[in-house]
Amino acid sequence: MSSPHLLLTGDRLALGMPREAMLAEYHKWETDPGTILGRGSRFPQAWEAHAEEWDRQLDDRDHARFEIVRLKDKQAIGLTALRVHPRERRAEFTIFLAPPQRGKRFAEEATRLTLDWAFHLGALRAVWLKVLEPNRAGITAFEKAGFRPAGRFRRSGHWLGQPVDEVLMDALLEDFPGPSAMCTALGS
Repeated sequence: MSSPHLLLTGDRLALGMPREAMLAEYHKWETDPGTILGRGSRFPQAWEAHAEEWDRQLDDRDHARFEIVRLKDKQAIGLTALRVHPRERRAEFTIFLAPPQRGKRFAEEATRLTLDWAFHLGALRAVWLKVLEPNRAGITAFEKAGFRPAGRFRRSGHWLGQPVDEVLMDALLEDFPGPSAMCTALGS
């Protein structure tokens, strides 16, 4: 398997280019019941649909995906994505971690690195996300990375078979915590 192509490095993690050789592993992570619960998607996506979506997004310049790589061993541990709306210069953020990597505070750093890219390289004005209200760990990680609550869709999601609110969060450049990893990489 090819080694990861790292793009932006943080303290424990880096963002890299997603690799086609990892597609089967990504699919396993996305179809894990914990991932399905956290996303509120309810049912797993078939392998064929996953592979077709991957191929479709390869040429979509408005869909930026990043592999989350743990620096100590160069292992891929998840993915983040930005669905960019170029005219408005904003994007929707999504993240998922491999099941064994959850609960280790990786979501906060991976989110911060993705926001860093979005604001400092992507020149976006705003990034937003939806998170199910019972996902308190996710909400906390997103807040620490720079997101702020912006509203909610009442009872529009599902958590363990029950309707729950989807919390809307957004981030602006001025919400970004700390220095850019890009500046550190350039020695500025």
